[in-house]
Amino acid sequence: MYARQPTAEEIIKSGWLPEDFETEPVEVFPENWQAFSLFCKLQSQWNVGMSGATGLQYLVLFALMDRLKLSDDDHDALFDDIQTLERAALEAMSAKD
Repeated sequence: MYARQPTAEEIIKSGWLPEDFETEPVEVFPENWQAFSLFCKLQSQWNVGMSGATGLQYLVLFALMDRLKLSDDDHDALFDDIQTLERAALEAMSAKD
C-alpha cells in the first residue's frame, strides 16, 4: 500500500510488461477488518518531518475510535492493531528501493 510501484517505463526497461505485475486483491481476515478499515480512513493523517512520515496523528485516530463506542479492552486491542499497521507502513515508506 505504501511501497513505491515501478512505472510502466521502468517495467518495460527491465524486459517485462506492466501486465506481468498485475496483482490479485489482498484478502483481509474478518478479525482484522476493523483495524484495516480504520487504518484506511487515516491515510491522509500522517505527521511528516524533513525525512518523511513519522507516524499517525493520534488525536484523529482517537476521535475516530471514540465514535466506535468500544469497551476499554477492545479500544486497547484496536489501538495496538493500528500501531502494528503504522509500524509496517513506516517501514515500507522508508525502505530504500
